[in-house]
Amino acid sequence: MQSFDFSSLKITPFAILDILLLAIIIYQLYNLIRGTIAANIFIGLAFIYVLYFIVPEAKMPLLAGILKRVADVGIIAVMIVFQQEIRRFLLLVGKNASLQRNKAWWRYFFGKVDAEKNNYARIKPIIDACRSMKQTRTGALIVFAKYYDEQFYQNSCEVLDAKISKRVLESIFQKNSPLHDGAVVISENKIKSASCILPVTEKSDLPAQFGLRHRAGIGVTEANDATAIIVSEETGEISYAKQGRIKMDISFTELEKLLNKDF
Repeated sequence: MQSFDFSSLKITPFAILDILLLAIIIYQLYNLIRGTIAANIFIGLAFIYVLYFIVPEAKMPLLAGILKRVADVGIIAVMIVFQQEIRRFLLLVGKNASLQRNKAWWRYFFGKVDAEKNNYARIKPIIDACRSMKQTRTGALIVFAKYYDEQFYQNSCEVLDAKISKRVLESIFQKNSPLHDGAVVISENKIKSASCILPVTEKSDLPAQFGLRHRAGIGVTEANDATAIIVSEETGEISYAKQGRIKMDISFTELEKLLNKDF
């Protein structure tokens, strides 16, 4: 058995940087597809590629030919199948590289106390509205979009561009309101739109009591860089969705921590 010559490996600062950048990209891609239907699709594509390399072409020409055709269009197929995940990844890269994001980090480290006070003032009306809707068992879906995609949201929404307010949120989700049937989208410190019809998740392992509101809350966090609060109309239970996963029956203390972190 031949031994591997480790002397040919040269560890340089650029080699370490190369490995770190690749690890970060793979980790971010894993976070984007973890727990979503895209993960199963990726496993299926990987299985096809493994078969393509191990199937003997001389003995199984039909199967080998089909697998070769699939492998030849692999990049195009990946771009079509994973277009939402690729879009989310590019938005994530752009958001982290933006000047506005760097300013936010600067404020976080050098003006943390003021930032926390300002952020609590922003999220307090939302928490108060959720507390009121929990008591009255008013169903609600509030989406926090880190990047407001007008093409994605405005096609099925009523544009508001209003100040965040407890009374405004409560009035939108009142059963007699013409805007209650759908989601509210909050972005850039404003209620951007209401009565939004959102894509529902395709997950099949969700609890049976989850209706369209919960499925839409999960679905929008799979398709976009967003989080969502869901208030159950049947129980008043508050849930929090992020990256296609959901936390059920959270307390207001936990809700405040999550919003402080994500909003």
